[in-house]
Amino acid sequence: MGKSQTIIFKNKPVIIGSYSIVGPKEGKGNFGPYFDYVMKDDCFGEKSYEKAEKKMLESAIVGAIEDAKIKPKDVQLILAGDLLNQIISSSYAARNFDVSFLGLFGACSTMAESLAVGSSFIDSKHFQKVVCATGSHFSSAERQFRFPLELGNQRPPTSQWTVTGAGATVLSSTGKGPKISMATIGKVVDYGINDVNDMGAAMAPSAMDTMLAHFRDTKTVPDDYDLIVTGDLGKLGSEILIDLMEHNGIKLGLNYNDCGQMYFTRNQNTLSGGSGCGCSATVLNSFIIEKLRKGELKKVLFMPTGALMSTTAAQQGETIPGVCHAIVIESDVGKDVKKTYNGFDTPQAENFNKKRKSSLNNTSLDSSENSSQSSNSKSKLKSKSKLNKTSKLNSRLEEANLTNNKNEKEEMNKNEDAEIQRNEGKELDKKENINKDKNSDSESKKKSRLDSENNSNSMSKFMDETDDREG
Repeated sequence: MGKSQTIIFKNKPVIIGSYSIVGPKEGKGNFGPYFDYVMKDDCFGEKSYEKAEKKMLESAIVGAIEDAKIKPKDVQLILAGDLLNQIISSSYAARNFDVSFLGLFGACSTMAESLAVGSSFIDSKHFQKVVCATGSHFSSAERQFRFPLELGNQRPPTSQWTVTGAGATVLSSTGKGPKISMATIGKVVDYGINDVNDMGAAMAPSAMDTMLAHFRDTKTVPDDYDLIVTGDLGKLGSEILIDLMEHNGIKLGLNYNDCGQMYFTRNQNTLSGGSGCGCSATVLNSFIIEKLRKGELKKVLFMPTGALMSTTAAQQGETIPGVCHAIVIESDVGKDVKKTYNGFDTPQAENFNKKRKSSLNNTSLDSSENSSQSSNSKSKLKSKSKLNKTSKLNSRLEEANLTNNKNEKEEMNKNEDAEIQRNEGKELDKKENINKDKNSDSESKKKSRLDSENNSNSMSKFMDETDDREG
């Protein structure tokens, strides 16, 4: 790899099985018809949400193995992770399988992490059949990372809804199905966000970093993919990523979307959209893989993002670092199918794309035009990105300096005004004290004079009375 963050697989792993299971709220969302199983309630027949999450993950693994038309004994390795402490949902689910297990934690990026690790094992011929799985539950995650559900806390507009769902993928060294051709391992990126209700802003920078690394390593551009999909940036995070990429000289077209932004309908009151390990995992193992199997999507860049936080770190005032891993999945269907630049065929996607058309400066989305311009775009990508990045960075630094200078001057003026007010206050206090002292002296003198007169009168009266008695 050298300095490259991207692994290009020579023996491309094949996706021979997949399965998705979701909660009732998720089943009413935009991808409801694509999910394999929709639960009747969030408890899934269990006594706690944590046990329900474990059961979901176990069911997803079994379902993916059945979809691959193999037996559990054929699986050589399970790679799984989740959001709960000590990844208990994954490890408790794995204890029911007589299979080697590696527990992973990448927060909401775990699905891509498991696919990257599993593909590496298969590419190196260490294993032939590997299951990659992850899941999340709204109720278990909410009370672990935020507040007890019984409190009924208000949710700010930037908050997202943790998806109740689990997805599993079976990778094989042989067989028919979509193939994983590349994996880009992301870096941990932290832009100083510390709001646990603003995951999109915390994760967007890591998505930008991984996306730039992928395009640099593979010498590709966004138009080389039918669909570029991040995991759970939500509405706000998706817009931030688009802006960040544009600052780096790359405009994301209408082939970019986000699972979290697409997941729920407008009427489901999820604010910025979906999140959680189950968000990208269930969309991948339902909608995306189905489209790849049919050839409606030929090449997908799958990029789940994760917020690497803990309740302890958040309570201690720590910021929230993010990570993003990218997986390239290619269809094995040979027939030519028309490209779908809208990505997800949902009302949310259509509305999202309409808002972005104006920012693309009338960039043509015609496939023939894109293919003719692809080579020129690739050759100019590196220099253009570097030039734009440098110029915009300098511009932002100048603005920051001007803002800092302005803020410093304002702060100095405020301090001077406060000092003047304090001095004026001291002078007034001093004058008031002098006046009080003068008044006090005057009163005491007046009182003393009155006392003296009274004493004199009393003495005269006493003397008169004495004279009278003697007379």
